[in-house]
Amino acid sequence: MTNRRNFLTGAGAITGAVAAASVSKVAMAALPEPVLQTRPDTMAPLAPASGRPYNPVVTLNGWTLPWRMNNGVKEFHLVAEPVVREMAPGFKAHLWGYNGQSPGPTIEVVEGDRVRIFVTNKLPEHTSIHWHGQRLPNGMDGVGGLTQKAIEPGKTFVYEFVARRPGTFMYHPHADEMTQMAMGMMGFWVTHPKGRHPLIDPVDRDFVFLLNAYDIDPGAYTPKIMTMLDFNLWTFNSRIFPGIDSFNVRKNDKVRIRMGNLTMTNHPIHLHGHEFLVTGTDGGPTPKSTRWYEVTTDVAVGQMRQIEFVADEEGDWAFHCHKSHHTMNAMGHNVPTMIGVDHRKVVKDITNVVPDYMVMGERGMADMAEMEMPLPDNTVPMMTGQGPFGSVEMGGMFTVVKVRADQKPGDYKNTGWFKHPAGTVAYELKGELPAPARFQSEGSGSMPAKSRTKKDVEVQIRKPSGHTGH
Repeated sequence: MTNRRNFLTGAGAITGAVAAASVSKVAMAALPEPVLQTRPDTMAPLAPASGRPYNPVVTLNGWTLPWRMNNGVKEFHLVAEPVVREMAPGFKAHLWGYNGQSPGPTIEVVEGDRVRIFVTNKLPEHTSIHWHGQRLPNGMDGVGGLTQKAIEPGKTFVYEFVARRPGTFMYHPHADEMTQMAMGMMGFWVTHPKGRHPLIDPVDRDFVFLLNAYDIDPGAYTPKIMTMLDFNLWTFNSRIFPGIDSFNVRKNDKVRIRMGNLTMTNHPIHLHGHEFLVTGTDGGPTPKSTRWYEVTTDVAVGQMRQIEFVADEEGDWAFHCHKSHHTMNAMGHNVPTMIGVDHRKVVKDITNVVPDYMVMGERGMADMAEMEMPLPDNTVPMMTGQGPFGSVEMGGMFTVVKVRADQKPGDYKNTGWFKHPAGTVAYELKGELPAPARFQSEGSGSMPAKSRTKKDVEVQIRKPSGHTGH
């Protein structure tokens, strides 16, 4: 792995990263060093070592791409390539991404920066990059065949433009999108304001991640690219719970979370314990007169949402998509509902033939989180994750915002489970329950049902014998 220190000291492995690129030695010497990262951990914010100052973001289970300054131009190098992404402990996927990961690294610039991005293609087919939401020259927009020639395998293209407006953006291919985005090719882009902005408040912590989805059969490694709607893995930054890191913040911090949606459906993202304001979209910061407090915001396909809140309630607060199937892993779409079915006789017969057979779903699906049924290699359980009180029974798009009074400023480490003050945890009531008082309603429906008589005939049936019946 080439790390940021290697990049800044010029000691990285440029030969290995761009060996497939058919560029001359002179051109290669002019390229900024490609920096790779393969660990799925949330990396610390990358403080700007050159260029205009800004307050850096933290990419959930990701990292920020370093750059070099070249005669006042901020230069980055992206390498499009096959990658292996650990989606959760014990479960890896063969994806396509950038610089060793899917999603690729976050690009951070400042309003007014002239940016130059070198893109080297190490995929088995051509590609391009679209800078989603940016104002730029048409020929830099990255639509293969429309605004540029596609980047063929082994080639390196250069994109150059000025980051004209601050905001929350993303990048992704605009060539064979169905395949390349289904395989995980995407990344985040943040343009910071160059000074104090009337619609952009300073924050203490600024997190970013992308919503993406995959269809990977149990035991398999590669996504099915032809899937339109029936995805079985819903992810934050190509990670699924319990593999998604928590948001670790200090009590009373002002927190910003930026999300972009590159799945095939919308996601109502919900935060427990706090209210937030939607302060930005991919169109830029929202006018303050349009903001109101929410606990859930819907992020539609291709959209960005930026939310802000003051973390003034200590605890471990759930943060998740509110579509219940999106907080599950490896969903089977053809599994019948077996609630209420008595399996006892048939189970006895089946276990005579299949000794390891296990009943599924006769009391609901919560048992799935507890039972240790055999799974194919490289498969994550449908519901998983252990909390301080037992199984969390979640998967997919789920994580936790951890608010702690003793978290140090700028410290992003996980401090463990919240220690609840005495008397603040729900508890089991012991003893007999009082008999409920039955409430007798005095009213009736606004549209009471019409009483039926034998004369009210809706359908007349003529039977084969010639008799009619009602």
